[in-house]
Amino acid sequence: MKQLITILFIGLISFSVNAQKAAKIEFKEDTIDYGTIEKGANGVRTFEFTNTGDAPLIISKVSSSCGCTIPKKPKDPILPGKTGEIEVKYDTNRVNPIRKTITVISNATNTPTVALKIKGLVVDPSKTNVLEKKSKSIVQK
Repeated sequence: MKQLITILFIGLISFSVNAQKAAKIEFKEDTIDYGTIEKGANGVRTFEFTNTGDAPLIISKVSSSCGCTIPKKPKDPILPGKTGEIEVKYDTNRVNPIRKTITVISNATNTPTVALKIKGLVVDPSKTNVLEKKSKSIVQK
């Protein structure tokens, strides 16, 4: 009987030690600035992160604030101390300022939900700016 109690006690202690292990996510940067890019340019960028915890990190969901931005999450768990990537593809055929949010949901205990941001400006080089036309016409006069 004493052996059974000892085995159960040891099992309970080892279970509680294992239960304290947790995944933690740390991003290299939480905002990517595309700067000014031309219409149709490569819209793919990557957010890098590290699992700084002591348990596997599982990214369960990655979503965007609109359909013009497509995020891609890692398929496999990220082991402790290892790095991973979340790829983001913005549709650069839309000529507009870029201000989008990518939401990452994981099993990380420090920040289970993280908001990443992309920003920038997509311009169409084939269209001349109205201000440039005005300044050219003033100089020519």
